[in-house]
Amino acid sequence: MNKRVFVIGHRNPDTDSVVSAAAYARLKQAQGMTNCFAARAGKINPQTEYILNRFHIPVPEYLTDLIPRAEYYLNGEPKTVCADVTLWDALEQMQQEGLRVLPIVDKNGVYRSMLHYRNFARYIIANINPNKKSSFPVSIDYLVHTLRAQPVTLFNNQEVRKSPIVVAASYNKYFKAHLEQDNPDDALVIVGDRWDVQEFSIRRKVRALILTNSNTLAPNLEELAKENQVSVISCPYDTSSTAMLIMYSVPAGAMGDESVPLMRLTDTVKKLREPLSRAPSRCLPIADDEGRVAGVIFEGDLLQEPNIEVIMVDHNEPSQAIEGIEHYKILEVIDHHRLGNLSTRYPITFINKVVGATCTIIANLYREQALPLEKDIASILLCGILADTLSLHSATTTDTDIETAAYLSSVSGLDVQQLGRELQAIASRTNALPAEELVSADMKEYNEQGFAFTVSQIETGSPADLAAREMEIQAALEKLCASKNYLFSALLVTDVTALDSQLFIAGKRSFVSLLNFPKADEGSFILREIVSRKKQLIPLLAELIEKMAGV
Repeated sequence: MNKRVFVIGHRNPDTDSVVSAAAYARLKQAQGMTNCFAARAGKINPQTEYILNRFHIPVPEYLTDLIPRAEYYLNGEPKTVCADVTLWDALEQMQQEGLRVLPIVDKNGVYRSMLHYRNFARYIIANINPNKKSSFPVSIDYLVHTLRAQPVTLFNNQEVRKSPIVVAASYNKYFKAHLEQDNPDDALVIVGDRWDVQEFSIRRKVRALILTNSNTLAPNLEELAKENQVSVISCPYDTSSTAMLIMYSVPAGAMGDESVPLMRLTDTVKKLREPLSRAPSRCLPIADDEGRVAGVIFEGDLLQEPNIEVIMVDHNEPSQAIEGIEHYKILEVIDHHRLGNLSTRYPITFINKVVGATCTIIANLYREQALPLEKDIASILLCGILADTLSLHSATTTDTDIETAAYLSSVSGLDVQQLGRELQAIASRTNALPAEELVSADMKEYNEQGFAFTVSQIETGSPADLAAREMEIQAALEKLCASKNYLFSALLVTDVTALDSQLFIAGKRSFVSLLNFPKADEGSFILREIVSRKKQLIPLLAELIEKMAGV
């Protein structure tokens, strides 16, 4: 597979995260990076789904994680050979393309076995035995192809069946006895210009008569061959070369090693290591879910850089990134949040600006690089800004956000106020989600003073609906908190009309007891004029954690 670059936002993505990925991937493609694709690290919320559907933008690919898998180490197009191709052609392909192994597939590309030189050596040893008559599964058509032969008469020429080779060195009782040892009907008789041998073999109704050195059949014998349904072919090689080439006329499928296990694209590297260590040539075939071969992976491939690279948008903290991101090269980070503890082994492009939405940064990257904004991209970028700034009313809103929204409005033809109201109405649909989905939607994990915690946020025009579900929400938060032993887990429900919030929280009493906000109920608090998780709530919580830790 070719190298791919994923533009991806944080886990449990909100609208700004998903839209940023889609818009920035389009920008990179316009700059010539055709292998750049938008991705997401979680389920999209109803608001994001509405935006993408409305403006006909494909939903970014869902990646459950970036744990190293087989598909991330395959490069180029798969090399395979069809099972009904002759062994000669298969080996010729291996030689021409410098292949150590070659997966054998059926006509639909589904894996059947592996062709490798060790198995070929076993085959030769097993069949080239002076004390044993050799039989090979061949068809007359395969013989004609491999021997570059001229057909004289052909019967059942496509049938593949095992046939012994009989070399007619002389016409005597030993040749006759040799021919009679097995069923003559299956025999392939190799003969030169001995017309007496030709006639005897035809009358015994052998399967095929192979004439060497381009010899021909006596005129009276051609009719006899037709009467007895004996295939006759004339090849340009001498007897020894002809006998050797017959071995290469077998179908490649008969030569394959069926003991080599088939692995899947989604199999983890950890799962590959043990079968790789036992496999011939230290390699394994890799296939998709239907069994179609996607490539071959060698032990050495796992020491190379994977064919995946990443651009992070709307986050920069590893704890918020998709699982497994540390295994891949990060090309760029575009964000508007506080700096985390991200480190790389090489310089990267890092853009972090004090604005209300990552979409604001990306919209202005289009402008700075003089790339025209297509109407659909301008529309979703405007939606991303409005969603992340509460329609430009959040405390995080800057003059840059307001100016950029106005510019995008002119490009897209959308009214900022009307669009903001529509997005807020769609966001309120989140209220009906199950409690566990509510607390995991747009959830971010943080780490302060060695304490891990989570804060999720939901924006709604009808916060009373969620206040009435406090016990249900509290139970979901307690379950989330206990699952990873967090200091606490919280849900910030923001009223997009009053621009206030209610904080639902569950966690260790040593921390929760320090909260001095007005209580709404036993497990929730009223946060007047607090609407921004990033700029207002997280700094307050960080101060309390420092106080608890005695810093």
